[in-house]
Amino acid sequence: MAQPPASSRPLPAHPCAGARRLRLRTVLLLVNLVILALPLGGITWLRLYESALIRQTESELIAQAAFIEAAYLAALARQKRVPGDYGTPAIAPPPPSDPEGRWRPRWADLDLATDPVLPAPADPQPTTRKPDRIARTIGRELTPMLRAAQQTTLAGMRIVDAGGLIVASTGDERADDIGLSLAAQDEVRRALTGEAVSAMRWRGAEAPPPPLDSISRGTRIRVYVTEPIERDGRVIGAVLLVRTPANIRQAIYGKRKPLLRAGIGLLLVVITLTLLMSVTITGPVKRLIEQARRAARGEQNAVVPLKRPGTREIAELSETVAGMAQTLEARARYIRDFAAHVSHEFKTPLTAIQGSVELLRDHGEGMSVDERARFLGILAADATRLERLVQRLLELARADMQPVSGGSADLAIVAAAVTARHRESGLSVEIDGGAPLHVTVAAELLDSMLGSLLDNVRQHAGAGARARLAWRDTADDVELDVSDDGNGISPANRARIFEPFFTTARDGGNTGLGLAIIRALLAAHGGGIELLDSARGAHWRLRLPRAE
Repeated sequence: MAQPPASSRPLPAHPCAGARRLRLRTVLLLVNLVILALPLGGITWLRLYESALIRQTESELIAQAAFIEAAYLAALARQKRVPGDYGTPAIAPPPPSDPEGRWRPRWADLDLATDPVLPAPADPQPTTRKPDRIARTIGRELTPMLRAAQQTTLAGMRIVDAGGLIVASTGDERADDIGLSLAAQDEVRRALTGEAVSAMRWRGAEAPPPPLDSISRGTRIRVYVTEPIERDGRVIGAVLLVRTPANIRQAIYGKRKPLLRAGIGLLLVVITLTLLMSVTITGPVKRLIEQARRAARGEQNAVVPLKRPGTREIAELSETVAGMAQTLEARARYIRDFAAHVSHEFKTPLTAIQGSVELLRDHGEGMSVDERARFLGILAADATRLERLVQRLLELARADMQPVSGGSADLAIVAAAVTARHRESGLSVEIDGGAPLHVTVAAELLDSMLGSLLDNVRQHAGAGARARLAWRDTADDVELDVSDDGNGISPANRARIFEPFFTTARDGGNTGLGLAIIRALLAAHGGGIELLDSARGAHWRLRLPRAE
């Protein structure tokens, strides 16, 4: 069946068709990235905050060590008979200071992300060597101060002499570690060369390391700060301080209000993402589904392009579905009209046949031979008309479903054969085609189309009309013109010439399907046909695909 005219017209451009909008995959990517960033951001924040807690503890221990060092040097100044070469030479590079040499700040720089967490240190070891006399005297003086300060700072403090022996400690008096050696501990050994050392160590050698995916390790870690005690470029001892950083849970509890505000902010982000998904995806899809349901219930023009499709893919889907719905509605109207035309075309000859049969059956015996012959002629003519109509309907159906066969034809040869055949029937045909051209249409189909157009000239152009065939090669295809100098087509009929069953020569046996068949055949091969304006007669132009 021929394609309905509505389906061949392009859909009007949707006002949002050219608008820039996000793709669906872009929206999904953004949503997934934000969802991924939420836990990763939380973990990163906790780790950064835990490192800040460790650096805060390190900074406090550095400050305490500076005060203890100052107190130790002040106590040393009160001692009598201190040798000039007291202590050991500092071999480590001196810490950076300002140009005047007045300030030598030490910054906290421990980081969980880059610095290793060392095993728990070994216990102080007994030794046969005695602590330095001067250091032991100063240690006894400072021990009460250290233990008093520990009640506030909560840090473990020890002072060792230049040989690494403990001379002051905040340890339990019942388990006094004065006189034991820390020389084997790495931090103490390096501090006795003049180097300030900070390190992180696990609490307790018996505790296994926590898993790598653990968020908080603060309660399992201790911060060690060892500061050398120097006098005139010589190391006379070292201060060792240790403390467990603040517990991450306690720190979070202390920041519960800001964290609560952050949690509310994250909740608002999730709600915003949900609304974004609803606006860009869920809402348009629901509206598209509702349009499809309305169309399924038989509502006309129910499917139209969405005004706010959200994403490019949904916009394209909406426009495609709307186009498909319009095409289906046009096809439904065409089938309805086509069925009405077919029933009308069959009804007229069938009515005549039925009337003739009834007359012959009721009054046939009383009719004369001429009367019976006249009614039998009516029966034969209407039967022939029905046969021709059925044949043309079959041709129209085959034209609609005609696959591109891939054949080709020489336009000059086919035109010459059709022209010779119609000249024999009395029609004057002129050929002005120029060079031969090959087109990708089978020879028998091209012959049928040209023959149908020339038959129209003979039936409608009037007596003495002449036809003319001409073709030329263009950049895209081959244009074949079929024109005549007859009566032409009236303006009222020009708009209906491709409608099936429309004809002005029905009495001459014309079915009105010829042009519809030609257009369907050409459309199947990628070509077309149109009626051009002309000063006289009819002027048809066929576009035929050129053979390579």
